Parts: sequence; structure tokens; C-alpha cells
Amino acid sequence: MLSPTIPSFFVFLFLVLSSSPNVFCCHQIERDSLLSFDRYISSAATPLNWSSSADCCEWEGVTCRSSDGRVSHLSLPSRGLRGTIFPTFILNLTFLYHLNLSRNQLFGPVPGSVFSRLRTLDLSYNRLSGLIFQANRALPISIRTLDLSGNLFSGSIDSLFLRLGSHLVQFNVSNNIFTGPIPSSICSGSPLLETLDFSMNKFSGVVAPGISGCSRLQVFRAGFNALSGLIPLDMYNLKSLGEISLTNNQFSGPIDNNISMISNLRILELHVNELSGGIPPDIGLLKNLEQLQLHTNRLNGFVPPSLTDCSNLKTLLVRNNLLEGEISTLDFSKLQRLQAIDFGNNSFTGEIPGSLCLCRSLTAVRLAYNKLEGEIPTCMASLKSLAHLSVSDNYLSNVAGALEILEHCDNLEVLFLSRCFNNETMPDLLNLKGFQNLQILTLGGCQLKGRIPLWIAKLRKVKLLNLSYNQIYGSIPTWLGDMPSLFVLNLTQNFLSGGLPRELGHLPALISDNSSSDLSYLALPFLFDSLQYNRLFNLPRGLKVGNNRLTGSIPKEIGQLKLLHTLELSNNFFNGSIPTELSGLVNLERLDMSGNHLSGEIPRSLQRLHFLSAFSVAYNDLQGEIPRGGQFDTFPASSFEGNPRLCGNVLHRNCPVNSSVETSLEEEAESSSDIPFGIGYFVGFFAVSIPLVFYSPWSVNDVSPGNIHPQTMSM
Repeated sequence: MLSPTIPSFFVFLFLVLSSSPNVFCCHQIERDSLLSFDRYISSAATPLNWSSSADCCEWEGVTCRSSDGRVSHLSLPSRGLRGTIFPTFILNLTFLYHLNLSRNQLFGPVPGSVFSRLRTLDLSYNRLSGLIFQANRALPISIRTLDLSGNLFSGSIDSLFLRLGSHLVQFNVSNNIFTGPIPSSICSGSPLLETLDFSMNKFSGVVAPGISGCSRLQVFRAGFNALSGLIPLDMYNLKSLGEISLTNNQFSGPIDNNISMISNLRILELHVNELSGGIPPDIGLLKNLEQLQLHTNRLNGFVPPSLTDCSNLKTLLVRNNLLEGEISTLDFSKLQRLQAIDFGNNSFTGEIPGSLCLCRSLTAVRLAYNKLEGEIPTCMASLKSLAHLSVSDNYLSNVAGALEILEHCDNLEVLFLSRCFNNETMPDLLNLKGFQNLQILTLGGCQLKGRIPLWIAKLRKVKLLNLSYNQIYGSIPTWLGDMPSLFVLNLTQNFLSGGLPRELGHLPALISDNSSSDLSYLALPFLFDSLQYNRLFNLPRGLKVGNNRLTGSIPKEIGQLKLLHTLELSNNFFNGSIPTELSGLVNLERLDMSGNHLSGEIPRSLQRLHFLSAFSVAYNDLQGEIPRGGQFDTFPASSFEGNPRLCGNVLHRNCPVNSSVETSLEEEAESSSDIPFGIGYFVGFFAVSIPLVFYSPWSVNDVSPGNIHPQTMSM
């Protein structure tokens, strides 16, 4: 006989199961809608594990409500999804609140239905396009987070679209191609906004008043647009703001001192604009400020002493302005968290402040292009984290002492010392043990006297060495060809003599790509060939020995440097023929052999240099027909002038009928800029000013482009 307790047990079990959240399966119409989405969308990654035999609430990226099993979340970021978003897919998911399809390959327009009922919509970093913020659409009142960044959306943002977004908290449309003004009404309709990101679009015009309506705003970004006028004054009333980023626009006028009242401000980025006036005198009230970037504007006057009261500063960049005053009067000792400081390209005077040595966290210091005097402070040897130091273009002295101090900075990777230490002797550091991590060393334009010192051979990680525009004499040492990392060597404009060592044709870093260094983490970029670089490994590789007294033939071994981009041999005394082996320089973009005593014909094999955009053999003793086809059809007559026995169409000089030179059958339609070279170019170049060379297209610099003043036109 059954126990009377058994039926009670089944009743209890039924009640437990009926209350379990797993008893609900997703609804058929929602399952079908998801399956139709799966059919229309392909995946470059593994396919979605959506099986029609399984409960769709268990599918990848799908979350259902525990109360009734209705689909509430669909999250499939970075799944390689490709296709379009079709309207019925969203309409049938009537309880979908969160949709995240970010970082896929979706394309085409976005249907209006995608906005209905959602609280979170993240379609960032796809290829979606079209007009999305139109007056005939409106944000649902439920939406809290809207992220459409990193797409191809265009048109303006109609204020009517935003009229219902009263619960909107996050609004990100960055990195699209939106135009027109920034909608001033967005804060009146969405007072709960905490993040506004309009950056990297084509917004233009003045930012109209109204942003103060976003009383909870914490992040305001509108950089990399074409905005103009004054920085909106009502923004200074937003006490909750933690980040203001308006970089790379056309804002003008002063930075109002009321900005110092935004007590929570951590990041202030106003660089690359047309701002004028001084740095706000009460900026020291911003005790939470961590990043201050005001560089590349028209700011003038003195740096307010209160700036050093911003004790949480990590990044301080004010380069490329019109600032002045004695920098040594500033007390940097309070900035214990400071990592990067750039006062370059201004008119500061005095000595390098010793108080900088008390900023133990410093990794990058740039004081280049000022009027500083004296010597490198001895205490800088204590900066063990320092990786980047640039003091080029000042009036410093004692180069030997500077190197002896800085060799104790164990992590130093970048050292710019160009155009300082005028007319001193090249130091011979016999006991050098430091600089084991150094990757860039520039001592150009100092008029240093002596030979290339042997201690440089100990710098096994150096990739860029610039000793140009000095008074270095003697031969080029053969051990340079044994430096394992060197791929940029600039010895231009010295008194070097003898032959070009064939050992340079064995430079490992110009034969195979063994460079893995990445300096992008440094806050301070540098210029190379007038282009800005944050990374070292992608610099154009070059060998530059022009304007010396080198003799002999051009070594055929140079043709082995297949990674070389620039070969500059001009204005020397090289003789003999042009080696046919130079055709092995398959990545070469610039080749200048002008102003020498080269003879014979121009090798037809050079037609294989398909990337060659600048070429000159002007003012030699070459003969025969200029090769035709390939890049040779793009070079101007100035590339060949001064060779009376050369002939060809480009010189409008007919070749003899019995010429033994055959025309090439190779033809490629490659575009190239006509860059003239030759004696006339260089004579005019030197007549202007020798210091300009480091800002020439073939030299290395460490300034940031934009609003560069006359004193910055050299490295």
C-alpha cells in the first residue's frame, strides 16, 4: 500500500519545477526571428551555435528573462558577423532591451525599428552607413546607452530625433562622417547625460550654449572636427566634468580662468587649435588634473606658478606656443606623479630646472627649441625611468659632461642633443658603460670636431644615428657595418674622407627586418622626414653621407640593403660607374648621386626600382641614353642636368642613331612627385641656412607638426 506522503511529494515536486526559471523556453516567434538573423548573417569566425533543436535561451549571446523566458539581451561583439540588419529581426523581439553587435562587419543602413524599446544599443565599429538621425525618427524614451561610433554614418543630427531621449546617459557617435553643428538641444532633452562623444567627424561651426543643461555630464569629447569660435562658456559651470577633449579644431580666443572651477577635471585636452592668451592663472586649483595638453596653439605669456600645484599631473604638454619666461623659476618638485613634460618650441630662458630631477616618475622630457643655457644638471643621472630626452636647439654646453651624466639613465631610449654644444670636441668616452637601451641618438648640427668615436660601437641597440652637420673628419669606420640594429645613418655635411666602406652593405637591419621596438607608449612624438612618428620600427630607413669628401667607387655591396628607403651620396668625389647591383634596393624611394665624378651609363637595371619617386644623377660625367619606362618616365630634366653626354627625351637631346643603349620594354603607370636634385638645389639650400637641414624632407626631427615657429625649423 502506498504511503499517504507520496502524493504530497509529487505535488511539492510539481510546485518546485513550475517555479524554476528553466521551465520557460523562448517563444517560437523569437526563436524564428533569431534563426532568420543567423541565416542572413555570415561569420568570419566560427559559426554561431544556434541549433533549432535547443532552447534559444541557451544560445550563444542570448539572454532571456527569468520570469517568462522572453529574449531580453543579444550580445555578439567581435564575432566577425557580416551582413545587414533587417527590420523584422528586431520587431519580433518585443522584449529585447540590450543589443550589442559591436566590432563586426555589418554594413548598410540601420532600420528605424532597431531603436524601439531598447535601453542599450551598441553598433560601434562596423561598416554601417546612411542617414540615421532624421526628424521622422526619434529615440525611444527607454534608451540609456547609444553607441554608434566607428561607422560610416553621415548627415547632420536633427534635434527632433533626440526630443524623447530623456533617459539617455551615454551618447557616442565618434569616428563617423557626421556634418553640421553639434546639436545644442541635446542637453535640454537629455538632462541625465554623463558622456557625450562627437569626436572624429566633420562637425563645424560654433558650439551653441546649452551644454550646461547636462548637469551630470562627466565626459565631453568633440575633438578632430572643424568646430570654431570660443570654447562654450557655460561648459565651465559643469562641476561634474572629468574630461574635456576638444583637440584638433579651430577654437580661438582665451581659455577662461573659470575653468579652474571644474574641480573634478582630470583630463583637459585643448591642443591643436588657435587658442590665444595665457594659461589660466588659477589652473593650480585643479587638484585632480592628470592630463593637461595645450600644445600647438598661440598661447603666450608666462607659465603661472600655480600650475605646479596640480600634484596629480601625469602629462604636461605645452609645446608649440609663444610662451616665455625663465623656466628655472618653476618648482616641479610637487609633481611627483609627472611622467611626460613637453615645454618645447617656445621661448623659455634660463637653465634646465634641477627640480625636475625630483620627479622620479618621469619617462619623457622635451625642452627642445627654446633659449636655455648652461649644462645638463648632474642630478638627471637619478632619473632611472627616463626613456625620452630632447634638449635640441638650445644654448647648452659641455657635451662630454652631458653624456657622462645621462649614461646613468638606464632606461634611456631616445636622446636628442642636436644643435647644442657648439664647436666643442666630439667626446671620447673610453669607459662608457651606459646607453645599453638607447635606440635614437642625434648629435647633428653641433659643429663638433673630431672623428666618429669608438664608443658608439658599444651602442648595440641604436637604430637611428645622426651625426650630420658637424666637423667630423677622417674615414667612416668599418665597424658601423657591424651594428646589429642600425637602419638610419646620417653623416651628411662633414669632412669625412676615404671610401664608403663596403661593410655598410652588411648592415643586418637593412637586409632583414629584425626591428621589433615600438615607442608608441611614449607621450612625446618626433618628426622624421617632416612626418610625425610615435613608433620607431616604421621609420623610413636611410643611409645619408652627402656633402663630404668621400672618394672611390660606390660599393656594389650597398645593393644588398633591400630594406633601404633613402640612399643619399651627393656632393662627394665618387668615381667609376653606377653599380648595377643597386637594382637590388627594391624598397628604395629616394636615390641621390648628384655632384660626383661618376661615369659610364645609367644602368637599365634601375628600372626595377618601382618605388623610386626621387632620383638624381645631376652633375656627373655620365653618358648614353637615359633609361625609359617605369619610374624613369616620371623624373624631371633636373635629375640629369650637368651631364653633357647624356641624351634622351627628358633632356630634349637626341641620342646618336647607333647608340648601343637599348630601350626598356618595361612600362608601369606609377605616379611620382617631381623632386629636383642636383648642385643647383643644394647650393640654394645651403645659401638659405645650414640649420634648416634637419627640417628638410630627408632628416630627423623631434617636434610636433602644426603652428611651428621659425626657431622650430630644424631638429
